[in-house]
Amino acid sequence: MSPPTAPVLGIESSCDETAAAILAPDGAILAEALLSQLAEHAPHGGVVPEIAARAHLSHLPAMVADVLARAGLRAADLGGVAATTGPGLIGGLIVGSSLGKGIALAARLPFVAVNHLEAHALSARLPGLAETPPDFPYLLLLVSGGHCQCVAVEAVGRYRRLGGTIDDAAGEAFDKVGKLLGLPWPGGPALERLAATGDPARFAFPRPLRGRPGCDFSFSGLKTAVAQRVATFPPGPLPLADAADIAAGFQAAVVDCLTDRLAHAFALMPPATPLVVAGGVAANQAVRAALASLAARHRARLLAPPLRLCTDNAVMVAWAGIERLRLGLSDPLDTPPRPRWPLESLSA
Repeated sequence: MSPPTAPVLGIESSCDETAAAILAPDGAILAEALLSQLAEHAPHGGVVPEIAARAHLSHLPAMVADVLARAGLRAADLGGVAATTGPGLIGGLIVGSSLGKGIALAARLPFVAVNHLEAHALSARLPGLAETPPDFPYLLLLVSGGHCQCVAVEAVGRYRRLGGTIDDAAGEAFDKVGKLLGLPWPGGPALERLAATGDPARFAFPRPLRGRPGCDFSFSGLKTAVAQRVATFPPGPLPLADAADIAAGFQAAVVDCLTDRLAHAFALMPPATPLVVAGGVAANQAVRAALASLAARHRARLLAPPLRLCTDNAVMVAWAGIERLRLGLSDPLDTPPRPRWPLESLSA
């Protein structure tokens, strides 16, 4: 198969963002659309898989038609279709990957079953996001509501997991602590805003695994420590100043844990290896600042996507499709959606 010489359509539906995008072969974004399902899930305090799948089914076909129209293209003009096929919520994966396969079949286009984690991993290589996109290898911190792992990115399709969470993901901990503090869902962005007004030194929260060998993460004990601290206050809403100090102390503990474990990961990489951070928590400014400082200490540069591309999106899916199609890689139309699909399994 020859590299794509025509634009590639990307479809994302792995969780609660419905998205479609069209990228030129050089990575230029021709059209993109993203629909957040926040309003649908907020009353339930978290993502409801059935609601998410129904929303994808309702909106994706029109969204794809819209990005094609705005790009001035028909499906037959495309060079390929890339759709997230895992990991994620199975209902949403079925909706998005089935739509992508149908378009590919009807227009006789190559189909790329994109691993959602690989899309995050390769997003820093999208031209225009950095002055100089990173060459391989580079160190990836993938940190979101569902994932927290550091990975040596050695090539497209070749990943070496250095460490991961042994319990909660960092983003999950942010959301759960936000709920403890009475913040609206999702808790992460609201907690960051609250923490900016607090004293991170007032409460001494633990730093799980800090100083221990290896690159694994743990946030369950930290979350429990916050819950125990909140329980010492009288029932009812926390005073704003106390909630802000708890939020600031929790966020500082998360940042310390991330930088400590990544320092171990740097030791396993060639000198001055670039550090890429991706995932929803990559939008947190305290996390970004700490990672930039850590990278500088290792004579490395930090690359992070713009805030709008930190959360799940179809731009990164389309780009992952382009990266794979350039190597002559595509997938059969009977490739099944996979709710679990470890990134390192692609190396096999």
